Amino acid sequence: MTRTDELRLRLLGTGPTDRLWGWLGPGLIALVGGALRFWDLDRPRALVFDETYYVKQAWSMLRFGVEMRVLDSLTEPDAAFVGGNPDVFSSVDGDMVVHPPVGKWVIAVGEALLGAGSGWGWRFSVALLGTLSILVVGRVARRMFGSTALGCVAAFLLAFEGSHFVMSRTGILDIIVMFFALCGFAALLVDRDRSRAILAEKVGALPQGTWPEGMGPWLGWRPWRWVAGLSLGLCTSTKWSGLFFLAAFGLLTVWWDMGARRAAGVRRWGLGALVKDGPLAALAMVGTSAVVYVVSWSGWFLTDIGYHRQWHTFHPGEGVLWLPPTLRNWVTYHQDAFDFNTTLQTPHPYQSNPWSWMVQTRPTSFFYESPGRGVDGCTVEQCSQAVNPIGTLSVWWLGIVALLVVLWWWLVRRDWRAGAIAAGFAGGYLPWFVFQDRTIYTFYAVAFEPWVVLAVTFLIGLWLGRRDDDPARWQRRWLVVGAYLLLTLALFAFFHPVYVADTIPYEQWRWRMWFPSWI
Repeated sequence: MTRTDELRLRLLGTGPTDRLWGWLGPGLIALVGGALRFWDLDRPRALVFDETYYVKQAWSMLRFGVEMRVLDSLTEPDAAFVGGNPDVFSSVDGDMVVHPPVGKWVIAVGEALLGAGSGWGWRFSVALLGTLSILVVGRVARRMFGSTALGCVAAFLLAFEGSHFVMSRTGILDIIVMFFALCGFAALLVDRDRSRAILAEKVGALPQGTWPEGMGPWLGWRPWRWVAGLSLGLCTSTKWSGLFFLAAFGLLTVWWDMGARRAAGVRRWGLGALVKDGPLAALAMVGTSAVVYVVSWSGWFLTDIGYHRQWHTFHPGEGVLWLPPTLRNWVTYHQDAFDFNTTLQTPHPYQSNPWSWMVQTRPTSFFYESPGRGVDGCTVEQCSQAVNPIGTLSVWWLGIVALLVVLWWWLVRRDWRAGAIAAGFAGGYLPWFVFQDRTIYTFYAVAFEPWVVLAVTFLIGLWLGRRDDDPARWQRRWLVVGAYLLLTLALFAFFHPVYVADTIPYEQWRWRMWFPSWI
């Protein structure tokens, strides 16, 4: 074994070699998950929960380039929109919206392809991203844990997780935030492996018995880190909460650089990571994200009818006066949106505290109707049709245990995989504890759900152990894992009617809602 090979083994370890099944396994699970998500996608034929905002705003952006106000003369704009008249907007009054444009442009792609006449149009894009995220999380788990089987476990858990399933069938922004954050994380994992391979080659090329002096070699432009910056920029340009993912993953990638240089024998490994890798990392991630964010507002800049687009003409001498008028208006718009996002405290019957999200005690009711006998296939006195993103409890409850194990394995055992999963929680979950007084909902947790799944998969991998240690025990434990996956599937099937607005007897709906209502 050459010195380069020894360094590659030290820096990268060994990974799975079944490349075909590495794609086929998670890919087939994603196909099944996608079929479930796309089946009857236009049911219910209504704008559910916040679809009333984002679906209409997406269509407005297709028509005008920006979000326009709904006509005051319309008493039932949602009914008009769903009924085949999506042009419910003023052509002169821009609407004040509190989230950046990318997520609505994503929804608009489906509307442009399939029209805004049904849920197929306004839910197509989120269903596609939800399906792709199953494949991505399977590939991420395979790369992190060095096992195609564990990659398939992760893909399976996400495919049959109820909250992810409902959010993949609802035309709102949170699954889009999740997808771009997950893709940014995946790109950084690829960059971690590629940069360590380069480091092994450069250090391995030194004369035998010598080690890198000073800060060590430069590792190149690292294109996958630029891909991560692009993806996290799209995440932030969907919701500002993406900034927390950008911060967490930005620190994570620099931390990985420090660990790589130290493991390769670089004497000044910390300074080397900060000086030789840090500036380019900041440019690739923060710089790229900033450019993506500004470009995402092109519709607002290129038109003159968006909200606050002409603010300076009505407020002379106000705002940030040293900026050109257009940028002054843009900054004022952001100040208004920031004030709204940080101070929203309007009581809502389904608001929840982030402490409860992992337990899934207060899932949000997206849609509910109660048809009587003879209506919509109801054969009893009273039926229910509901869309409720109740998380699959076998995933979330075991996820609580898995999170504690992850923190232990990161802080005490120094396992990089545990640290990476913890970064996902830090970026997607931890910031919400600062906004506990704000009106927030359990379904926000879908943004960090991939890291819940990765934590559970990590826990399963630890429990399974190595096959070579005790093959018989390893096989018995896989049987237990199989039973756990079947339990997950059974829970998903049990709650499926209240995920897709099936017409079921009221008592059956109450039985499925026993846990949330009991809590």
